[in-house]
Amino acid sequence: MQLFPIRISAKLAAFLLLPFLLTACSSDKQEAYQEQPVEQLYNTALAELNSENYLQAAQGFDEVERQHPYSVWATKAQIMSAFAYYQSNEYDQAILAAERFIDLHPGNKDAAYAYYLVAISYYEQITGVERDQKVTRQALDALQNLVRRFPNSEYAQDARLKIDLTRDHLAGKEMAIGRYYLKNKYLVGAINRFRIVVEQYQTTTHVPEALERLTEAYMMLGVKSEAQTAAAVLGYNFPGSEWYQDAYALLDKNYLRPEIDEGSWIVKAWNSIF
Repeated sequence: MQLFPIRISAKLAAFLLLPFLLTACSSDKQEAYQEQPVEQLYNTALAELNSENYLQAAQGFDEVERQHPYSVWATKAQIMSAFAYYQSNEYDQAILAAERFIDLHPGNKDAAYAYYLVAISYYEQITGVERDQKVTRQALDALQNLVRRFPNSEYAQDARLKIDLTRDHLAGKEMAIGRYYLKNKYLVGAINRFRIVVEQYQTTTHVPEALERLTEAYMMLGVKSEAQTAAAVLGYNFPGSEWYQDAYALLDKNYLRPEIDEGSWIVKAWNSIF
């Protein structure tokens, strides 16, 4: 499942680069001579970045810090290294570099961007629902961490969108497992998976199907009151959906109607509605 990953915009790249373009000009010849090596290193790395040689650029920025760890340019080189690793799709390296920047400079003005780099680097490694979703959970944690720490930053809006997409992806994983269990008549296992979607991912697109599948599973188990409740909650919240039509038809076939059981866990999950 492709979750619409984005590249860092040219505008944002320019924002990162412009304040730290180095020149060799100085009225103090001795000072210019001392600064020459760091200028060469930084500008060479910058040239590689502008030429889209991202891995070489990242290595060049790493070299700035290695040779001049206490220079004013070392701090900027650290975040630029993380950015360049991200652009080269070296996501693990980008995460390490950004997290190191955060550890060393938590109050820096680029800290929010470093948190964003960590989050987006996890996000772009998300795979299909048939695969393990460890990295998806890491992406969700990192995105939520960014929004929590910097709710008004320029990166928070994009992070919030990706949180929704990531949660939908995790719900999709639970649905895939639940469908498999239901198909193979592992009914308790199927119910448990659909229950996770209903309880933990109520804002995702998978909820209507989860409620319909619960109706199916409970009917197969002979737990009619829960099947009726699942269908009733589905009809109340998604009255025009095909999933409700299917759930209603299944109950009707068995001479039942959607009906709320106030003691059902499904009703408790929808506490705020009833």
